[in-house]
Amino acid sequence: MAEESHGLRRPAVQPRGALSVEELEQGVIAGDRMLLARAITLIESSRSEDVEKAQRLLTSLRPRAAAAKRVGISGAPGVGKSTFIEALGMRLVERGLGVAVLAVDPSSTVSGGSILGDKSRMPQLALHPRAFIRPSPSATTLGGVARRTRETMLLCAAAGFDVVLVETVGVGQSETLVAQIVDFFLVLMLPGAGDELQGIKKGIVELADLIAVNKADGETESLAQVACREYSAALRYSPRKGDSWQPRALTVSALTGAGIDSVWELIEEHHRALSANGELESRRRQQRTAWMWTHIEEMVLAAFRQDSRVSSRLAEIESAVTAGSLSPAQGAAELVALFRTEH
Repeated sequence: MAEESHGLRRPAVQPRGALSVEELEQGVIAGDRMLLARAITLIESSRSEDVEKAQRLLTSLRPRAAAAKRVGISGAPGVGKSTFIEALGMRLVERGLGVAVLAVDPSSTVSGGSILGDKSRMPQLALHPRAFIRPSPSATTLGGVARRTRETMLLCAAAGFDVVLVETVGVGQSETLVAQIVDFFLVLMLPGAGDELQGIKKGIVELADLIAVNKADGETESLAQVACREYSAALRYSPRKGDSWQPRALTVSALTGAGIDSVWELIEEHHRALSANGELESRRRQQRTAWMWTHIEEMVLAAFRQDSRVSSRLAEIESAVTAGSLSPAQGAAELVALFRTEH
């Protein structure tokens, strides 16, 4: 018998054959987590036949995907992201909310493989009937955002999840990519990691809606309080993303649960503030435009690589650039000129 909770089903048996777009659509709407996982696998596929099916599926489900709160969570390795997300996720499911976690795993630049171990790092949440955890490889995408994170968020929202948490690989150079796909951007920080204001990157301060200093317990609690005060001061003097919200800083302990409820209260306060004056919808419109340009860039690059004239000269020009007989700029210009001639 299927297990039912908050509209999310866990069926005992599912067929493994190819499913139609209509079957996947109905499964996602019904909250069938196995079919949701198969729908995500479809949209992550780069096979041409899957790309067409994925776009049809996304188009049919898009009207159902507006309600979920989308929260990005970033932080350096070792800050305790998975422990924090499990603590927050368990608080939310205990309140009756459906929670989807998109945990982006670091991929090897050599083998292309990824760890995909987030379910083992969130054991309680992974087993909860109101929760869904989907680890995805980051591949070569900058900023720790998987290639199809936007689409996966849409599917989770269409499946009835109230909150979608996006865990990124870590704090890098492209947090802008994270901020462009979520409603609320939370950065976790460590206490006592050196000079706090020197250690924090200006770009992170400007992007964060909330900075949470984790591990505010035991011997590091006082260090966390000091760090929190300094981050609060930095946030007051940093440029604001909009008129509706002043970014905050607070201390939390994913281990003891201290401050976790306060984090969610601030996320809800932020959502109410931006919804009240239309800023949330304005931000989402801008995100949809950025999403369109991401697709344009992907399509143009794919067309470039598949172009017959480009492919016939690509190996030769790459070899010349590698050998140093042709500069990278000259090689690029020659290939682009071939592409333009063809089209």
